[in-house]
Amino acid sequence: MIHYKSREEIELMRESAQIVSKTLGMVAREIKPGVTPLHLDKLAEEFIRDHGAEPGFLGMYDFPNTLCMSRNNVVVHGYPDDKPLEDGDIISVDCGALKNGFYGDHAYTFQVGEVAPEVKKLLQVTLESLYLGIAQMHAGKRLGDIGHAVQAHAESNGYGVVRDLVGHGIGRTMHEDPQVPNYGKQGRGKKLQEGLVLAIEPMINMGTHRVAYLPDNWTIVTGDRKHSAHFEHDVAIVDGKPDVLSTFNYVFEALGLPEEDFSVPAKI
Repeated sequence: MIHYKSREEIELMRESAQIVSKTLGMVAREIKPGVTPLHLDKLAEEFIRDHGAEPGFLGMYDFPNTLCMSRNNVVVHGYPDDKPLEDGDIISVDCGALKNGFYGDHAYTFQVGEVAPEVKKLLQVTLESLYLGIAQMHAGKRLGDIGHAVQAHAESNGYGVVRDLVGHGIGRTMHEDPQVPNYGKQGRGKKLQEGLVLAIEPMINMGTHRVAYLPDNWTIVTGDRKHSAHFEHDVAIVDGKPDVLSTFNYVFEALGLPEEDFSVPAKI
């Protein structure tokens, strides 16, 4: 069942989402060759608690960390480890926070040092795909419109769109109805309505769309072990239009990039 949110609830969700956004901004300042994901995970937990929230992922489904950190060919659900980041890596940092009874859930894929041009393009197109999906989130449109926008852009650039994992509704629980695939047909699926809040999160692979589970039954990697990128925003429908509750501006500020602008292609 879909839980539509009131204006007051959406503002509480914005507060949770912004804490996650600020956490990613803090992480952005710390990511560099030689730093370990476990160190970043510890910093993130302290940062979230210092801002009056609880880490949203810690303990969920028995996950032992604050951040999901997915390097190179890991699509999502990577465990932070003690292997230092290397020049040329990319790493998706997915973070959640719980405050005032509502969750925020937000992800960004970072470049570590100097990244190969073809990998940089993958990140660029994935981020653009997110923005194109968000642009479809108007009252009266359909869930399929979001997925179609993401899929069309990614596949037109030769990339694989992950089918096994999807975005989701979000609110008092981290994962609510409806599921939000990153593929679909225009005009199909559930009608979008005022008060709907979604976590839209394209997961785009450089090669095949297929994925595989590692023996831990949690970490998900690309089927051909090529790189994958992942970006995520929390978005509400307010006055019939998309209202993005999270922001990459803290990340962009840390990286020296222009402010986020959903009307133009992303710059990363």
